[in-house]
Amino acid sequence: MDFLPQLIDFILHVDKHLELFIQNYGLWVYALLFLIIFVETGVVVMPFLPGDSLLFVVGAMCGSGLMHYGTSVALLLAAAILGNQSNYTIGRIVGPKVFQWEDSRWFNKKAFNQAHAFYEKYGGITLVAARFMPFLRTFAPFVAGVAQMTRARFVLFDVLGGTLWVVGIVSVGYFFGNIPWVKLNLDKIIWAMILIPGLVILAGAWKTRNKVAT
Repeated sequence: MDFLPQLIDFILHVDKHLELFIQNYGLWVYALLFLIIFVETGVVVMPFLPGDSLLFVVGAMCGSGLMHYGTSVALLLAAAILGNQSNYTIGRIVGPKVFQWEDSRWFNKKAFNQAHAFYEKYGGITLVAARFMPFLRTFAPFVAGVAQMTRARFVLFDVLGGTLWVVGIVSVGYFFGNIPWVKLNLDKIIWAMILIPGLVILAGAWKTRNKVAT
């Protein structure tokens, strides 16, 4: 029961936790960051890790001289790409087994085939956009694998989305993360980074559901 409060505290005060880790363990912070981003993007059951806020705070720490910008971006980008590749591969392994299932109460083969067609046509933009959506970025590569999206197409958009996500958010943190107002309101900014994409997802799902209903 203590895990959830500790996780929320880490997410909202990731700057203080990382700074303390750097003071105690120095360069091991890069290994920790690689592990967090890899697990968030590469393990289907770990969608709650603080990817966006972590990248922003890392950028701010690079801006203040506590970390090296180039090293941070390179390692985090590698973690993000390899994590998605792992998630996709898990989906690819599960996929052939799913194709063999018969229609049942829990599985509709026609819908599954439609998902495959959707990912072949729109999977690229879905993967790129999902990078900026908490929870979705964990499940999107897995679904792409299950839907048997071709590997070459997946790799292309995995690298593109990962680059935009890591370089973009780390750079924003680098240039703006040490502004006094930003540092004072960092917890509110982190909440916004979590809640706003979530509200966008809910609004899109609600709109889609209404269209289907009509």
